[in-house]
Amino acid sequence: MLDLKDLSYKPNIEEISAYIGIPLFDEFCKYMNNEYKPICKVEYSKDVWFPGWNIKLKKSGKSLCVIYPKEKYFQVLVVVGKKEKKQVEELLPHLSKEIQEIYRNTEEGNGQRWMMIELNSNNNVYKDTLKLIGIRRESK
Repeated sequence: MLDLKDLSYKPNIEEISAYIGIPLFDEFCKYMNNEYKPICKVEYSKDVWFPGWNIKLKKSGKSLCVIYPKEKYFQVLVVVGKKEKKQVEELLPHLSKEIQEIYRNTEEGNGQRWMMIELNSNNNVYKDTLKLIGIRRESK
């Protein structure tokens, strides 16, 4: 069994996928690769809230999202910064209640909201997360 907090062993994407254990993770990775062709790095975080291995997806030097693997689901961190805020807030009433609630409950600091979104099924929350990542990618 993979131990995501073991700094001495860096897992690969396939091992992380097996750890998560749901097809949605592979679907998400495939979508991200097809849509953005991001640089994908497995990195160890010593963050107090989310220590362990995670996956950072970047495009043109900009973070698209960070994936935090869990058993039977994964969390995606999407940052809504100053450049994305107006577009996200215009779209917000059309997004799922869950995403609206996450946005409202995420404190803004330095003009950014670090939205942590749990994904476990191909539902509206998943689709809305892809929209937020798209806004993040397109902002200049």
